[in-house]
Amino acid sequence: MKKTQFTLLLTFLLITASFSLAANAMAAEHLVSKGESLYQIAQRYNTSVGTLENGNGLSNSNIYAGQVLWVPQYHYVSPGESLYLIGKKYGIRYNEIMRNNGLTTTDVYPGQKLYIPEQNATTTSRGWGARLSSVDMDILARIITAEADSESFLTKVAVGAVVLNRVRSNDFPNTIGQVVYHVDEAGHYQFEPVLNGWINRPASQQAILAAKEALKGWDPTNGALYFWESWVQNSFLNQRPTSVILDAFTFTQ
Repeated sequence: MKKTQFTLLLTFLLITASFSLAANAMAAEHLVSKGESLYQIAQRYNTSVGTLENGNGLSNSNIYAGQVLWVPQYHYVSPGESLYLIGKKYGIRYNEIMRNNGLTTTDVYPGQKLYIPEQNATTTSRGWGARLSSVDMDILARIITAEADSESFLTKVAVGAVVLNRVRSNDFPNTIGQVVYHVDEAGHYQFEPVLNGWINRPASQQAILAAKEALKGWDPTNGALYFWESWVQNSFLNQRPTSVILDAFTFTQ
């Protein structure tokens, strides 16, 4: 084979491989850019506007720049693939793929489009592993909802990061649930939503996404252990070094 022919063949194979990887790639979260529409995002991920609306709890197709959307994951079966191998690739059991796609057998065929259910946060969150239960994940998302549901996505992540920073600190309990429901020796609740009951509200989709980002290691607060609404005067909090101010909240070490 001539060198030119070999080069062309190699280029073709690389392009083909790249296309195959792109076709099988997971889509999990999308940060909305200025001017983007839900239709354009749906086209990009080969899904529908209705799927995005349902998956993100949207009542219409209105979205805004900076919004984070969860995008359902799809996989196109390649020749020689089995449900077992596909499940192993995405870190889920093959029977979960069957259940979510209404399959009654494990038979699949090349080109078949499969919906891949979202991975459990306990397997995808770096550094937390067995320490993170589904209950703690839900508590983290609910405290973010209760504290910062009206704030930006960045602030939601920051609230989650504070909880995780406390878990790591020797000055606080060592699980998410214990940190959130902690009452100090003086009988003070550490988080007001636990006192007023707002913690019992279901987590919003944005809060769930923010919790996942915090668990992946994103900390916009640079290690803060406290946050409060900036207008509140508190001698203990006000004398601590400020890490960052985000929306209505001040975060401090």
